[in-house]
Amino acid sequence: MNPMAVVKLKPMLEKFRENHPKIPQFMQTAASGMEEGGALDLKVTNAAGQKIEASIKLNADDIELLNALRELLSQAGGQF
Repeated sequence: MNPMAVVKLKPMLEKFRENHPKIPQFMQTAASGMEEGGALDLKVTNAAGQKIEASIKLNADDIELLNALRELLSQAGGQF
């Protein structure tokens, strides 16, 4: 992992937290409930109102990846 990428990510994460102050607590709570066999449901609505949705059944590899991302984000400036 490129350490400079983590350094560059920090101010972006801080701005995201500033713009969306409820997200860190939501992510922390949601992360504690993610387990193998569970599902991660994603929905994106664009400015025109079009929706794109996906549901991912989580396996052990997914949990490992999500935990690694959480660790990387924490190194970039605290909880996401």
